[in-house]
Amino acid sequence: MSYCFYIDRMTGAQQALHKNYHDNHYGFPIHDDNELFGRLLMEINQAGLSWETILRKEESFRAAYDNFNISKVANYTEADRERLMADAGIIRNRLKINAAIENARTIQGLQASHGSFEKWLEAHHPRTKDEWVKLFKKTFRFTGGEIVNEFLMSIGYLPGAHDTNCHIYHKVLAHQPLWHKAV
Repeated sequence: MSYCFYIDRMTGAQQALHKNYHDNHYGFPIHDDNELFGRLLMEINQAGLSWETILRKEESFRAAYDNFNISKVANYTEADRERLMADAGIIRNRLKINAAIENARTIQGLQASHGSFEKWLEAHHPRTKDEWVKLFKKTFRFTGGEIVNEFLMSIGYLPGAHDTNCHIYHKVLAHQPLWHKAV
């Protein structure tokens, strides 16, 4: 069953939380490198947890990771790692924290070589999910099949974020996700 299917069956605050993400963010292209990094960070942190947990903590993640500012996160020190480990508002997992910092540094390298993280992604598009996973595992830390798939679907590089009969599907298409341009 798809995310679109489950949203309609949720109620109250749970539905409002997921509906905002589903209707306004999921599957829409992101053109800001810091926001792309933030989405990758959140997908990595979701591993082993529910997406709802991550959505509830999004503002805490933004605050803890300097609004996903790649340059700031790339320069984090051991003191910053300890600060993050002590922050109950985020996922306090040393591997995920270390991955965020190392991935920010990696993205800085991609920005230097390609002009931006987004341009690096575009340079490798189109690829199959398996090709993307292989590339991400070679390039980034703490990335596997589900993380890469959800990250790329959520930013419009792979199809599947919305059912074709979902009321948001055509709204996403209007924003020209790269998966649709490749069809």
